[in-house]
Amino acid sequence: MLTYHRLKSEKLPLYDYEPWQIREKTFTIRNNHHNETIFSLGNGYMGLRGTFEEDYQELTGQSTPGFYINGIYENEEIIYGEFAPKQPKYYQTMVNLMDWEKINLYIEDEKFNMLKGEIIDYERVLNIKKGYLKRTLVWESPQGKKVNLDIERIISFKHIHLGAIRYEVTPLNFSGMIRFFSELSGDVKNHHHLRNKRALSIIDKGIKDGKLFLLMKTNNSEISIGCNIENTLINLNDNSITKTDIVNKKEIKEVFEIDCKKGRSYQLEKLASFYSSKDIPKEDILYQCEQDINLILKNNGFSYLKKEQVNYLNNYWKYSDVQIEGDKSLQQAFRYNAFQILQSTGRNGETNIAAKGLSGEYYEGHYFWDTETYIIPYYIYSHPEIAKKLLSYRYKILDKARDNAQRMKLKGALFPWRTINGKEASGNFLGSTVQYHINADIAFAIYKYVKATDDKEFLYNKGAEILFETARMWLSLGHFEKLKDNKFCINEACGPDEYKPAANNNCYTNYMAKFNLQFAVEAYKELKAKKRDKLKEIKYIINLFDREVSKWEKASNNMYLPYNEKLKINPQDDSFIYKEDIDIENIPIDQLPLVNNWHPLTIWKYQVIKQADVILLMLFMGDK
Repeated sequence: MLTYHRLKSEKLPLYDYEPWQIREKTFTIRNNHHNETIFSLGNGYMGLRGTFEEDYQELTGQSTPGFYINGIYENEEIIYGEFAPKQPKYYQTMVNLMDWEKINLYIEDEKFNMLKGEIIDYERVLNIKKGYLKRTLVWESPQGKKVNLDIERIISFKHIHLGAIRYEVTPLNFSGMIRFFSELSGDVKNHHHLRNKRALSIIDKGIKDGKLFLLMKTNNSEISIGCNIENTLINLNDNSITKTDIVNKKEIKEVFEIDCKKGRSYQLEKLASFYSSKDIPKEDILYQCEQDINLILKNNGFSYLKKEQVNYLNNYWKYSDVQIEGDKSLQQAFRYNAFQILQSTGRNGETNIAAKGLSGEYYEGHYFWDTETYIIPYYIYSHPEIAKKLLSYRYKILDKARDNAQRMKLKGALFPWRTINGKEASGNFLGSTVQYHINADIAFAIYKYVKATDDKEFLYNKGAEILFETARMWLSLGHFEKLKDNKFCINEACGPDEYKPAANNNCYTNYMAKFNLQFAVEAYKELKAKKRDKLKEIKYIINLFDREVSKWEKASNNMYLPYNEKLKINPQDDSFIYKEDIDIENIPIDQLPLVNNWHPLTIWKYQVIKQADVILLMLFMGDK
C-alpha cells in the first residue's frame, strides 16, 4: 500500500506549479478526459465541463461533454437482484442538460480542428484568482491558412443563471470568408448510471427576437429547464455580415458569415441564461432567461460579466486565501481546491455540494456527509453565510429525513446517506443507510457553526429541531445492554470506514452519537431558559415531552465508549482488533483499491480500513 501511494506521488505533474493558474501547454488526446474535469467551470448553481467549443467526432470515447444544474435530477426505479423489504425504490441522478457552448469555426470550407492541420502555438489557462478559462492558439489549416484564436469563457458567480463565451479570430496570412456556427442543442444524454441515457424531452425550441431558445423537461422527475442564447458580433455593422438561422429537430444554429481582412480581429460573444421549474414557475422560465440576457447586454455583455467575476473573487480570496511558503505545489493545490469548492457549492439553501461537484456525472450529483464533515468547517471560518445556507438545506429536507427514519422503524429523523431531493438514493444499504453517523455529523456541524458565529437565531429556528429529531433517532437505534454494565450500545452500524459496514459499537459512531444527544439536551435547556415560546412551538410541532429529553441525557451519560485496557487504545469497534492481521505491503498493486477487486466478505475479515475512522474521531474529539 505504501508502495502504491509512493508510485502515485512520484508521477511528474501535468501542469507547472503556478500560484494562481492551471496551465495546459500542449493538447493531447491522452489527457483530454482528465483535463475536461480540471478545466471545468461552475458557480454552485450550474457547472460546465472543460470541453472545447468546437466539436470532435475523433474524440468519441475520449470526451464526456457535460452541463449540469445543481439539484436537477432524473428518477429511475432501482433494480435489485434480491429485493429486501423497505429498501429505497427509486434513485436520483444529476442530468446532463442542453449543449450550449458549441461554436464551430470555418475558414472558407475548412473546419477548425486541432487534430488536423498544425497547432503552431497553444495554451489553455484556468485563472483561479479571476475565475475564467482562456484558450489561445495559432492554427494552420491543411491548406495553409493561419489564424490566431483567443477564446474565453465564464460561469458567473454573481449572476448565477448566466454563462458566457468570447470567441476572437484573427486571420494572420489571408483575407477571405470565415463563418461562425453557434449552436444550442437538445441532442444530449447522460453518459453514466441512467438506464435511459436520454433523460430529457424537448418541449419548445426556436429563435425569437434574435435569441435562440430551448425548453426541455426530464422524463420522470418532470423538471423543466429552459435556456436563451444571444450571439453578438462585436464592432461589426450589419452590412459586413450575413446571418442565417437554422432550426432542426433537436438543435438551433445561428450562422455568421464574414468577409474578413488579414490582421483584423473578429469577436463573437455568446451569452446564455438558464432557469428551471425549481427556481420559478415553468411558464416563466423562457421569459426570465430573456430578461437576464437583456440586462447583461445593457451593461456591456461579456466585459461586464468578467469585471463582476473579478470583483466577486477578490472578496472571496480576501477571506479564503492561505499563503504557503516553501511548497509551490501545495500553494497551487490549495487555491485550486478552494476554487473548486466555491464552484461546487449550492448557496441558496435549496441545494448542497455534490461529491464530484458540478464537474461530471460520477457520484450522480449526490450530496453526502462530506459537506458537513469536510466543507462546512472551511466556510465557517471564511464565509459563514455559506455554511448557514448549507445547513439550511438539511432543515429543508428534515421531513424526508423523518420519513427515512420511519422506513427503518426508527423515531425522529434519519438523514439519507446519498441524495439530491432528500430521499435516500442508494440501494446498497451496507454502504449507505448503515452509516447512521451522518445524523451526528450534521449535529456536529451545527455546533461548530453556532459556536463560531454565535448565530443563536439559526439554532433556535432551525438547528434545535434538527438536534431533537436526530437525538430521537439515536435513542430508538441503541439500547441499554445488561452485559455491558447497562451502557447504551449501538449495534449494526458503520463508521466512516466502509470496509466494516455492520459492527457493534463503532467508536466513531458512539462518541458522535453521545455528542449529538448531549448537544440536543443543551439546546433544549437553553431554549427553555431563553426562548420558552419557541420551545413550546417546537414541542407542539414534533410532539416532544420533557421525559423524552431526560432519556436523551441518560443515554448520553451512559454511552458505551470502546476502550481496550490491555492495548490502551480506542478500538474501531467491538470486533476490529480481533480480526486477522494483514501485511498490506504484500497485496499486489494491481489488486488495489480492494473495493474494486476483492469480495466484501474477504475484505471484512481483515484489519484493513477504507476510510480513516478512529483517526477522524481523534481529530474531532482529541480532548476526549
